[in-house]
Amino acid sequence: MFKERAECDKLSTLLTQLNEHLDAFQQFDHPDAVVDAELWRLALDKPVPEKGIGAENVIAEMGEHVIPNGSQIAKPGCTSYITTAATDMGSIATLAGIVASPQRIGLTAFNYLEDLALQWLVEMFGLPSNMQGVFSSGGSTANLIGLGAARQSAFARLGMNPADDGVQRVCKIYATDQSHFTIHRSAAVLGMGRNSVVHIPVDSQLRLCPNALREQLKKDKAIDAVPVAIVASAGSTNTGAMDSLQAIGEIAREYDIWFHIDGAYGLPGTLDPQVHHLYKGVELADSITVDAHKWLGAPVGIGVTFVKDVVALQESFNQGNVADYIRTTIVDSEHADNSMDSLGIPYHDMGVELSAPTRGTIVWALIREIGVEGMRARICRHNEMARRVAEQAKQHKNLELALEPTLSICCFRYINESAIDLNGLNKKIHRQLMKNGTNIPSTTMVGDKFVIRPCFLGARTDWHHADDLVKEVIEIGDAIIKNEINTRDNKEN
Repeated sequence: MFKERAECDKLSTLLTQLNEHLDAFQQFDHPDAVVDAELWRLALDKPVPEKGIGAENVIAEMGEHVIPNGSQIAKPGCTSYITTAATDMGSIATLAGIVASPQRIGLTAFNYLEDLALQWLVEMFGLPSNMQGVFSSGGSTANLIGLGAARQSAFARLGMNPADDGVQRVCKIYATDQSHFTIHRSAAVLGMGRNSVVHIPVDSQLRLCPNALREQLKKDKAIDAVPVAIVASAGSTNTGAMDSLQAIGEIAREYDIWFHIDGAYGLPGTLDPQVHHLYKGVELADSITVDAHKWLGAPVGIGVTFVKDVVALQESFNQGNVADYIRTTIVDSEHADNSMDSLGIPYHDMGVELSAPTRGTIVWALIREIGVEGMRARICRHNEMARRVAEQAKQHKNLELALEPTLSICCFRYINESAIDLNGLNKKIHRQLMKNGTNIPSTTMVGDKFVIRPCFLGARTDWHHADDLVKEVIEIGDAIIKNEINTRDNKEN
């Protein structure tokens, strides 16, 4: 008889071996993966092995060639994206779920925490208590789920069921060009089409104009289209702009249209007393999203959708004919004799996933570790860091603030009277920041201005990272200008 060759009972020993490499990585003093790309590619690029090398040797290879050449996103000075490295607790809780509860089903403590964590998020963010939540893989799926419920609700009023029969009428979703691109993708996946998304004009702060929305709705009343949803951003991922949730929500109520708030990045900002007033109107939302793998410090892959109308959610995403091997094992949880006698809360009927990890345990652990107070302190720190960069940009002669920060994103650029092409100059500055690999922001366009865009988000990102970035931008910009002046002078001579 053949014996299973994969290790299944030496986890503690193998983790001890792995931990040495992970601890070394979290010192963040290794070079960028690009530096030694040829070496690690050569070491890893092997044909499929007929015989394995064993768990310990695999971990050794990971420690030598894989882990040290991981992502720059984990660095404390990386402010490029709105995802970051998980906190230690986020990683630990993820591992606990992988080992002890590999599926989001059953009468288990893990499944119980799925519901409890959702309740905690509702309470922490001040959402209506009657909202039902469901975890998913991230903001993309979370928006899809929310808009799926919106589509179901809109067509149900017409006596139609798009989940069964498909979309049979032209649809309209109202958003801005600052809305996350997954709004358009959701419209495509849900059968409404990307062109169903109507872009409402924005103001000088890149926020949806309520008056323009009202005018568009009046105009569209005359056409034979189904108004599915109005989408507002509670902190856009591009600039952190906050749409007027109260004004937009009231318009949605007036026209009886589903109100969806994309709070994937910005919803936790409500914990900051300085901007809390901007979240007035969040209670008007029919659906709202948030990503735990952004500000809350979870590993990537944890989004949440909250809805008021859970029936619309279930009718849109219920599995229909459940596979016999699952259906025949389900009994009433009150009469269960075994944890597998029940699937627990039927989250599989509220989204696109049947198989799913126990994400709620991770969120529970993150909040349990530092509490709402700890989350608030992190969010206040990051928002204040953006304001700090903004103040330096306004005060320094060679910096310009492109947009007042609302949350933890600040858009600014280097300027100099000797520069012929400011956009080109700032592109060069950004490329040098990438090469240096210490302070790593992203960039965006604000109007016709190419700007540097740090987003302060990671738990490891602290006060000095804001000052360090500004200092390095100035140093690089000054050096580029000096070099360009010398080059021009040499040509003239």
